[in-house]
Amino acid sequence: MITLPAALDARLQQEANLTFFEYMVLAVLAERDDRTMQMSDIAAGVSASLSRLSHVVAKLEKQGLLCRSRVPGSGRRTNATLTDAGHAKVVAAAPDHVAAVRDYFMDALEPADVATMQRVGMAVARCINPARPFFHGATR
Repeated sequence: MITLPAALDARLQQEANLTFFEYMVLAVLAERDDRTMQMSDIAAGVSASLSRLSHVVAKLEKQGLLCRSRVPGSGRRTNATLTDAGHAKVVAAAPDHVAAVRDYFMDALEPADVATMQRVGMAVARCINPARPFFHGATR
């Protein structure tokens, strides 16, 4: 399991010139109807610190794949919005990424293994963050 993210990262870099982390950031935004999320929500969604996310978002912004804007009101909240170029990039990268996940992971499992992995993954996730609604039976 430790080698899987590195293998996915290498394949994404080779095929789409994106790191696994960059792909995940773009994919989280692409799932939103308005392609926009607060940076803190993106960080939570991809299990990253705001500092790490900010560095990657700055790089993606320089490439024209997303843009940042301040959220009106008090506080230092910032939104990231996927641009059309960013959407096109993640859509183009998705088929090979899905194929890589199948090649490296899903095709190696029996149907019962998938159910077991899901059950174990949810149990571990609940231990790590019991307050996160996604881990309380919600499916995505």
